[in-house]
Amino acid sequence: MNIFIATVVDKTGTLTSEESWHCAKVLRKKAGDPIQLIDGTGNFYEAILELVSDKKCTAKILSGPLLQQKRNYYLHLAIAPTKQIDRIEWMIEKAVEIGIDEISFINCHNSERTVIKTERINKIVESAVKQSMQAYLPKVNELVSFKDIVASSNAEQKLIAHCFDSEKENVKQVDFKNKTTLILIGPEGDFSKEEVELALKNKYRAVSFGENRLRTETAGLYVCQTASILS
Repeated sequence: MNIFIATVVDKTGTLTSEESWHCAKVLRKKAGDPIQLIDGTGNFYEAILELVSDKKCTAKILSGPLLQQKRNYYLHLAIAPTKQIDRIEWMIEKAVEIGIDEISFINCHNSERTVIKTERINKIVESAVKQSMQAYLPKVNELVSFKDIVASSNAEQKLIAHCFDSEKENVKQVDFKNKTTLILIGPEGDFSKEEVELALKNKYRAVSFGENRLRTETAGLYVCQTASILS
């Protein structure tokens, strides 16, 4: 059964404009067809289409809400977008399928890309959520400077992964359970020494991913997978 993102009020679900177009034009759904809805905040609904057009689709709620159980951790990944944007888009798709709660993009000293289209990223996130049968939509933030994200975070534990020789803990030893965690992943030229020092002054802990040096998007996915397995 097809899943659509909708706003649910009382016993009526209204599909988003893009979901309405996809429902009517691509899938050629008709009034009376059964569908499944998610509201992005963790709820599933069984519904039947009532109004179908390429601009607006509504559905009558038959059952629900059925709340999806939340993970026992909150993971916020802040990552420098790669020069080839398809690599970071691929990572985001897989990260959402594995499990992530919030995504930020950071502009660093060595960043090769300083523009990100969050509208496109949100579409990738929405598609991955539906594909993986989830009901929570991860939050996608606009590109921010490294200094801003370091100073503004109130996560319970804050981590930074960098390639400089220094004392670090392996990310496999991090306790993600029942905590909000922000982890910073730098560009392929790595963070600058000044950026690392700034993070450490702001009580970030340095972590490593083992002996192998990972590409930016690989590191981001590695963190998501590690948090999921450990928790």
